[in-house]
Amino acid sequence: MPDLEISNGIRQLRTAHSHMTQLDLAKQIGVTRQTVNAIELGKYCASLEVAFRIAAIFAVPLESVFSFHK
Repeated sequence: MPDLEISNGIRQLRTAHSHMTQLDLAKQIGVTRQTVNAIELGKYCASLEVAFRIAAIFAVPLESVFSFHK
């Protein structure tokens, strides 16, 4: 299977939602600010549970937060 790259729009979603900070989001989804930062930078893949929590916070489909491409 070819390598897939996962990208996300978390930073854009945070900015669109009253400039929510990484810490604000982290507290709401139950992770550290460093974890949110690593996910945003693509250094860490969010677990499925965390991915769904992020989508729920912003009230958008999961596909609006995360996408993958070859």
